[in-house]
Amino acid sequence: MSVNNYKNRTPSVSVLRRAAMDYLARREHSIYELKQKLFIKYPDSTLEDLVNALDELRSENLQSDHRFAECYVRYRKSKGFAYKHIRADLSSRGVHIDIVNDYLFSEDPEWQVMANSLIDKKVSNSHEMVYGSKQHRRLVRFLESRGFLLCEIQKAVYRNLKFIPT
Repeated sequence: MSVNNYKNRTPSVSVLRRAAMDYLARREHSIYELKQKLFIKYPDSTLEDLVNALDELRSENLQSDHRFAECYVRYRKSKGFAYKHIRADLSSRGVHIDIVNDYLFSEDPEWQVMANSLIDKKVSNSHEMVYGSKQHRRLVRFLESRGFLLCEIQKAVYRNLKFIPT
């Protein structure tokens, strides 16, 4: 068999399975992510072969969206990201909303602690910020970009505000 014929063959389920296991050996992946990566790596593969390979991995508990969501939430929280940001990330990775709701809670008291900690890092203790100032607006935007809820942002920023009488 010539090299060109070999390259044009569609990969078997075992080849797809091995490639998926290689991805999973590096980190957890959602089933959606694995499908995307395998389609890119093996564009000639059939959907049926791909589904069969991924179903095998699921049945053997080598791939789990539950495990992926749990790991992802823990990792992103450790990097200072909050509820809205993590929820959007999981959604974009194809994780079902019921699974997201099992591992991500908007009422988690940890969000407020995280917001307070991030503000404390950004604001030096010697300077109090003024409501509406450039620093105040910058901190609010920063926390919004991290996915914090408005009530958490207000509480975290309020701790460092200096009110000027009008």
